[in-house]
Amino acid sequence: MTFDDLNLNTALWTALDDLGYTTPTTIQHKVFPIAMSGKDVCGIAQTGTGKTIAYLLPCLKQWKFDKNKDPQILIVVPTRELVAQVVETIKKLTSHMSVIVTGVYGGVNINTQAIELEKGADILVATPGRFYDLAMNGAFKTKMIKKLVIDEMDEMLNLGFRTQLKNIMDMIPAKRQNLMFSATITEDVKALMDIFFNNPVMVEAAPTGTPLENILQSRYNVPNFYTKVNLLEYLLKADQSMTKVLVFAATKKLADQLFEELTLRFPDQVGVIHSNKEQNHRFNTVKQFKEGVYRFIIATDIVARGIDIAEVTHVINFDAPDVPENYIHRIGRTGRFDKKGIAITFTSEKELPFIGSIEELMKYQIPILALPENLIISTELTEDEIPKVYMKIPDIKIKKKDEAGPAFHEKSAKNKKVNVRVSRKDIMMQKYGKPIKKGGKK
Repeated sequence: MTFDDLNLNTALWTALDDLGYTTPTTIQHKVFPIAMSGKDVCGIAQTGTGKTIAYLLPCLKQWKFDKNKDPQILIVVPTRELVAQVVETIKKLTSHMSVIVTGVYGGVNINTQAIELEKGADILVATPGRFYDLAMNGAFKTKMIKKLVIDEMDEMLNLGFRTQLKNIMDMIPAKRQNLMFSATITEDVKALMDIFFNNPVMVEAAPTGTPLENILQSRYNVPNFYTKVNLLEYLLKADQSMTKVLVFAATKKLADQLFEELTLRFPDQVGVIHSNKEQNHRFNTVKQFKEGVYRFIIATDIVARGIDIAEVTHVINFDAPDVPENYIHRIGRTGRFDKKGIAITFTSEKELPFIGSIEELMKYQIPILALPENLIISTELTEDEIPKVYMKIPDIKIKKKDEAGPAFHEKSAKNKKVNVRVSRKDIMMQKYGKPIKKGGKK
């Protein structure tokens, strides 16, 4: 099948041709006829299978010009980076159309975005919180929205956007088409679909948890952080094919620690990205990685979803993720659109249970590789790796107030003396046995 078989209009077909796309992916050709029929769609597909174009093609083909400036299509995504990516894809697909697209997200001035929306937008791409804030502030009207697309719905629920999503679906017209895409269908996702979707058609490109066939997976058992650093350095120096590498760390703290270590060994070749970094820093880091300025970047799971970086040669899981599905999303950053990719995971002893859950989800056992013979095994431990010594605190019974004794020792007899004032009359009486009166003045 080619895109010619989808009966696209000339503008879309020409844009796809300009981009060099000739053959739709599985999710794209499965979703297109159902979405065109007007039915609600629930698309299940792994990262890197072309979900963005899968929902954009039917939406853009059915889009009609309207003098009204308010958005007709709303696309809700979990992260700022994904907003930017979807906006960029829409602009490429509408290069021969008069479609206005605007992207909004948190972390930047809301007033600037409100002014931009006042000019008009046919398609609005937004993170849940910022869409709700702008709508409540009256930056645009929601009555014209005919299509709602929710991309990476499971991730949005994981990030705590349940309330915002419910508010958005209550706010926009009930008579609309819903298109939802997710890599996994959890109970929470099903619950929201049951409430807000109208008999959605399930479209599955691959079973949840299926490892992508064009990604070669392997793992090393590595004892600690600094040995992992040494192994990563060894692989980067030994394998010249590692030209564009994504390194995933479990936490922001670990990502920063790893960046400090590697920037000394690979100056000007490494970047770091996580949610504590400013928005401009995040965009700039991804841009330099795409352009080849950075040979590799270190990231947390914030970029495991939705960031489309072409030709990532390797994904290195510096730490195994504690959520099995995140492993699928991470390795999906390489081997995109039928290209070959390599995913390598470093596993410490405490991470072995995570690997067990990942392999159970995939129904696939990740091959274990032997550590290189000349690898330096470090004995140095990070603060988090040093075993904690817990001392038993003795149970000391504290006396109650009414049980407590005197605050100080008993006073001596000498210190118990009290000064008593004695009048002259009493002294005279004691001395002479009678009161002595002063004589009258002369």
